[in-house]
Amino acid sequence: CCSAPLQKPALETVRSSLRLLNASAYRLQSECRKTVPPEPGAAVDYQLLTQQVIQCAYDIAKAAKQLVTITTREKKQ
Repeated sequence: CCSAPLQKPALETVRSSLRLLNASAYRLQSECRKTVPPEPGAAVDYQLLTQQVIQCAYDIAKAAKQLVTITTREKKQ
């Protein structure tokens, strides 16, 4: 039927994870837009850009893992 409400610490962790997920997704979108130079012939530092995209992807995965962990833990209780 219905699951029990989230405990206060879990709720704060969910909020924190969702903030990280949202911020990282927004940042990823911003970094990906940088792959198109603002003007023809403008230099793009693809090595730095790649590192930024990797970091964003890592942060998204981390936030998703936190949410899965909390959800799984709550279902077991």
